[in-house]
Amino acid sequence: MKFLLVSVVLCSVVCIFGQQYTQKYDNIDVDSVLSNDRIRSNYVKCLLETGPCTPEGRELRNLLPEALATNCAKCTAVQSKNLVKTLRKFENSETKEWKLLTRKYDPKGTYIAAFRKSHQ
Repeated sequence: MKFLLVSVVLCSVVCIFGQQYTQKYDNIDVDSVLSNDRIRSNYVKCLLETGPCTPEGRELRNLLPEALATNCAKCTAVQSKNLVKTLRKFENSETKEWKLLTRKYDPKGTYIAAFRKSHQ
């Protein structure tokens, strides 16, 4: 599930291209997104379907279930790195949003457990 937020915070999982998700958004400064309360909150609202989405957010929301189910198998190295960074941020300081996202995308905790195990 932590995987979810990195994706949320712009892990940049947006379009499928071949065996990996597109690298189109790999240049997004994830640190800036994570440190900006307004932008981070907008992505969370998009993922929770409680607010509007940018085109990137909408694509992320559409691909997120597959990415979670496959343990980010189609993620690029940059996306995986950003995912880990995002997960740590939400786990340590954005717990309310994290609980809402996990409730929606991984209510049984199955995906989060698999991701943690493979990205320690």
